[in-house]
Amino acid sequence: MNRAAAISNGSSITIAVPKYAQQRVAVIGAGPYGLSAAAYLRAAGVKSVVFGEPMGFWQSRMPQGMMLRSAWYASNISDPAHALSLDAYEREHRLEISLPIPLRHFLGYGMWFQSQGIPDVQRRRVLRLEHNGREFALLLEDGERYCVDRVIIAAGIEAFAYTPQVFDSVRLAEELVTHSSQHRDFTGFAGRSVVVVGGGQSALESAALLSEAGAQVELIARNPRIYWLTGKARLRRDLTGADRLLRSRADVGPPILTHVVSRPRLLKLFPSRLRDWMVRRAIRPAGAAWVKPRLSRVTITTGREISKAEKLNGRLQLTLSDGTRRMVDHAILATGYRVDISRYEFLAPQLLGAVDRVQGYPVLGPGLESSVSGLHFLGACGAWSFGPLMRFVSGTEYSSRALINYVLGVSRFG
Repeated sequence: MNRAAAISNGSSITIAVPKYAQQRVAVIGAGPYGLSAAAYLRAAGVKSVVFGEPMGFWQSRMPQGMMLRSAWYASNISDPAHALSLDAYEREHRLEISLPIPLRHFLGYGMWFQSQGIPDVQRRRVLRLEHNGREFALLLEDGERYCVDRVIIAAGIEAFAYTPQVFDSVRLAEELVTHSSQHRDFTGFAGRSVVVVGGGQSALESAALLSEAGAQVELIARNPRIYWLTGKARLRRDLTGADRLLRSRADVGPPILTHVVSRPRLLKLFPSRLRDWMVRRAIRPAGAAWVKPRLSRVTITTGREISKAEKLNGRLQLTLSDGTRRMVDHAILATGYRVDISRYEFLAPQLLGAVDRVQGYPVLGPGLESSVSGLHFLGACGAWSFGPLMRFVSGTEYSSRALINYVLGVSRFG
C-alpha cells in the first residue's frame, strides 16, 4: 500500500493510512545505530522518537587523539537516501579530513548526521522499559510515562565493559585500575608507570597515547603475538581495482572472508563450527598498522596473562602467568566488552525474563526482533544472531534496512 491512499466516498474523501504509519515507535539510544534506524523509520513515514544523548558513548568514552581503525568507506552512518555520508559532511563544512579519520571529525560527522536527520532527539534518559502484553511503557527521568507499540534498543556497549575476574579485589580502587572506556584524557598519567592489558586496537592506541602523554608504559597481551592490520586500501577513500574483489566495503574481517561476514544471511548458511571460526577470525584482537610506529617507547609483553592483582603500599602489584611481577601506579584494562543485556538497567525484570537469550545476547529473528514481539535490538547485541558486522558502524546499513523492511512488511529499502 502507498503511504496514503485517497478513497472517494460520495462527496467525502477518506484517507487510508497504512498500519505501519500508525505505529508509535521509540528508539533508545542516539549513537550510530539509533540515529540510522530513526532516519529509515522517518523516511518511511513511521512515527518515531529517539531518546538518548547524541553520540554519547563516542563523546564520553573514547580518548582524545584517537583515530578510527575502520576505513573511510566503512565509517558512514547509513541513511536511506545516502545523503548524510562522510563525503557530504566534509563538503558541507569545507573540510579536508585526513586518514585515518580522527575521532573529533567522526564526532562532528555524527552530530551533523543527527542535526540533519533527527533534529528532535529527546536527551532524556529512559529509567525503565516495561511491557504489558499490548504496548511498551518508557518511564523517563523527568517522570513522564511514554507509551509506544514498538521499541528499538540501540543503547550501545557502555554497560558491557569487561573487567577480568583477577581484578575483582582492586577494581573498585579507580586510582589503581580502570577500564579503557573510563578515559578521555591521558595527560594526567605523565611521569607515572602504567600497564595496559589487552592486544587489540583499544589497548595499542591507549598505550601509544599514554606514551605520548609522558607515561612509562608496558602493554601485556595474552596472545603470543600482536596482529597488525595491513593493506593500503584502508587509507583510501574508496575501494578500487582488485581491492573490490578482496575486500568488502563493510571492512570487517580479512580479505575474502570479509565478503562472507558482511552478509549475515550468507554467514548463517555455513555449518556452525566453520561459522564460529569465521567469526573468531574476523574479530580477533588486532591493531591498525599506523599505530605501530607510535609504540617505540612502549614495552610490549606477549603470551602472558595477569594471574594476580593486589594493592601494596598504595601501588598496584601484578603477578604474571610466568611468575614475574610488576609494581606500577596504574593498570588500564583494554579488555573489551561482553554483551549481556541484563546489564541494561532500564529493562524491567519481567520484560528481561521474556527475552530469549544465549550467553547474554538476545536471540533475534527477522528485523532484529527479539522473542518479545515489537522489541528489537540493534548494534553489538545483534552479533550472536547476525554476526560480527553488528559490532561496527558499517553494520548500520544492514540492520536499518532489515528493521524497516520488517516494519513495513516489504523490501522497499532493498
